[in-house]
Amino acid sequence: MAKKQIDLFSLFNQVTKTMQDSQTSLNEADTYNHDHGDHMFEIFEVITQAMKEKKNADPADQLEYAASLLRNQAKSGSGKLYAQGVNEAAKQMEGKDLNAGSIMSMMQTILGAGEAPASKPAASDDMLGSLLGSLVGGGKAGGKSAGVDLGDLLGSLTGTGSADAQDGLDLGDLLGAGMSFLSDKQGGKSNLEALTGALVSGSQMASSPYREQSSQLVTSTILKALTLMLSK
Repeated sequence: MAKKQIDLFSLFNQVTKTMQDSQTSLNEADTYNHDHGDHMFEIFEVITQAMKEKKNADPADQLEYAASLLRNQAKSGSGKLYAQGVNEAAKQMEGKDLNAGSIMSMMQTILGAGEAPASKPAASDDMLGSLLGSLVGGGKAGGKSAGVDLGDLLGSLTGTGSADAQDGLDLGDLLGAGMSFLSDKQGGKSNLEALTGALVSGSQMASSPYREQSSQLVTSTILKALTLMLSK
């Protein structure tokens, strides 16, 4: 099978566009300083510029450079959180290729706002890639047919085969995300909406309503862009 082309510049460039389009609504959601949208646009402009400047570098080096730029240029509270998260993602991506699973794991780390992955059993990138494929449908991201079988979903969330500690989603966190996904699906949300909410719900970025809103926008944009890349 031909290797799918995934590049971080294209992914984060889409997020920057989304943040620009959502700047006003995110500012309004920030009832404290009324500038969260401005900061989010700035954060992803910096990240995207870093990805462009290091376009031919390894993903880990791209992310490390982006974290460095964020530390120097984005002085807001959100900027500091994303700088920490991107820095942790750079460590996590050492020696890894870009695929559906590693991108999902990377995003979970970034949204974790710098929390170092715990040294306990974690879901593999293969499992995360399969989960993305089954949840968003189309099968090309993870080798499954479109649609979601709830038994298969819960089996992938709780199954064995990932007992070795790896950077990524802890099985307990993944199970919690699965429960959130099922709840959202029962509430009538689409697969993509449910997956977005599930990934954000367990992150530190969900600690305030406006950061949760921006994190959902970031995550859904990444997932949509990733799905398009993988379907080509």
